Amino acid sequence: MSELKIDTRLWSSKARNLSPYVPGEQPQHENLCKLNTNENPFPPSPKVGEAIAKVLEQQADDLRLYPAPESDDLRAALAQLYDIDINQVFVGNGSDEVLALVFASFFLKERPVLAPDISYSFYPVYAQTFGIELVQIALEEDFSIDPDAYRQPCSGIIIANPNAPTGLLLSLADIRKLASEHSNSVIVIDEAYIDFARVVDGSSDEEISAVSLINEFDNILVTQTFSKSRSLAGLRVGMAFGNASLIEALTRMKNSFNSYPLDKLAQVGATASVLDVEYFTQTCQQVIDLRHSLTAELTALGFDVLPSHANFVFARPKDGNANTVANALREQGIIVRHFDKPRINEYLRITTGTAEQNNRLIDALQTLQKEAEIIAD
Repeated sequence: MSELKIDTRLWSSKARNLSPYVPGEQPQHENLCKLNTNENPFPPSPKVGEAIAKVLEQQADDLRLYPAPESDDLRAALAQLYDIDINQVFVGNGSDEVLALVFASFFLKERPVLAPDISYSFYPVYAQTFGIELVQIALEEDFSIDPDAYRQPCSGIIIANPNAPTGLLLSLADIRKLASEHSNSVIVIDEAYIDFARVVDGSSDEEISAVSLINEFDNILVTQTFSKSRSLAGLRVGMAFGNASLIEALTRMKNSFNSYPLDKLAQVGATASVLDVEYFTQTCQQVIDLRHSLTAELTALGFDVLPSHANFVFARPKDGNANTVANALREQGIIVRHFDKPRINEYLRITTGTAEQNNRLIDALQTLQKEAEIIAD
């Protein structure tokens, strides 16, 4: 196949100058151990497939009709889950779309938006896309977030919590502090991984998730996703929780781009997932237990592993040769994520897999370690 030649002469200057987000690699190989994109190692609730199958079998004719534009049933289920009003819930086509609408709705102002310098790499892309000034605040030496470092004028603050790729968790006390000190700015807490933090200190979901603060602060907006803890990355469903006025702004922005972001199948599948509380709780606990085991095994191999509250670990090989280790694992069909960026280029982000996948990873690392010792001798 000949190389594709791109002619940009008809492009807008905006399209020409964009540096798009690069998603995690999705290779297609047999016997691949894929631990690079933080997908859940377990399937979604069986009730998701049942709900979608029911639509296809009994209501397939309805697919000729547009879906509910505001996904009312799904929003009602989420409202009930968090014990909030339905007008405090917004849903969109994946949390990435929700976040894009957040940037357009709240950060298109004269003042900059603040974000950690090491965090979800889509934030700078959104800022560039919408022409928003982004000021990145350096994490502490231990990769933690210092709320006092955010004491400067801004249109808003966006923080992934638990942070990615570090997995560290910011306390609700610190989030309260940010919201109090920036009462005229929107504080966005991106909780893609929050469900894997919920039992770390014995607290309930509400005591860890910033959703518990939206009735206390009208400037806190929380985003979440069905891609991680609910094993529905392929369905593309994201949501936001906040004061009704914030939700109305998102709805207006959504309806200025796409009035029907979630199709019927996504709506019924996501709703079924929310309603199956028992399955959700069990699989989250399994991932947490597997993460603890993976952390212990990596530590025994000499890795420096940050205390993760997500479904991945951020780990530094004892020699700091993360890229070399990643390439060696790739040769054995094991894919992990390496970020070639300052401060974190000696670390690997490793998704928590099944027990079998984790064992395969550890076995491979043990073999690499033995081979290195032989070569050194």
